[in-house]
Amino acid sequence: MGTSKATVAAILEAAGPGASARAMFGEHALYWGAKLVALVCDDRLFLKDTPGGRAILEDAEEAPPYPGAKAHLVVPEELWGHGLAGLLATTAEALPEPRPKRRAP
Repeated sequence: MGTSKATVAAILEAAGPGASARAMFGEHALYWGAKLVALVCDDRLFLKDTPGGRAILEDAEEAPPYPGAKAHLVVPEELWGHGLAGLLATTAEALPEPRPKRRAP
């Protein structure tokens, strides 16, 4: 099905200046700074599972964003506007720094 650009735009607007998105196979990866914190697939927001994110989303549904993926926390659409930046920042804090990219020889 794929995610609409309007959905990604709404999430980015709610998240604020710390968030960015990149298109990826018809879906989108959501970054907080340099860290990949969530995926937007089929117009749903899938947050990486971290202790901080789980504490904020106590009763969150868990589901894989695509077949074969690890389960992520599904952020309900009604929470996209309120506190989304804090949720993404909390998740990013718990994740390791991304590996430096290798330069092609």
